[in-house]
Amino acid sequence: MIEHINKQRVRRLLEAHAAGDFDSVLSHCNDDLEHFASAPIDIFPHLGRRHGKAEVRQMWETARSRYADVRHEIKTMICEGDQVAVDLRIFLRKRDNDRIVQYDLAAFYTLRDGRISRIREIMDTFDLVQQVLECDLSRLLIAGTARP
Repeated sequence: MIEHINKQRVRRLLEAHAAGDFDSVLSHCNDDLEHFASAPIDIFPHLGRRHGKAEVRQMWETARSRYADVRHEIKTMICEGDQVAVDLRIFLRKRDNDRIVQYDLAAFYTLRDGRISRIREIMDTFDLVQQVLECDLSRLLIAGTARP
């Protein structure tokens, strides 16, 4: 029974986040919320490790200032007690040129006392960097290692 409730809590959090309703998102979280997104912080300085609601809100607001029309598709959601794992496909529209960025994200949520206390996100950063920079990194890497 708790698994069903925790899945619903995470679904509500994801829906509020996609809508940009960070007050609602954070109402589902503990004050000492820990968020970690595995991404190269040289390119995505707003990601990385964040502690507390204020830091997490700032990270989300920074991302929202760069991307619009945020939506997601839940591919799989698995829950075991207070742990929820979600396999997501994320869609963002870049504000500066309207290009669509889409990437896969594995998100792991830990709940404590019915609220989210920890979020860990793992994404295909190579693909994400290529889309954000609008550059074929594979071709650049291969060209840089080619020998006559």
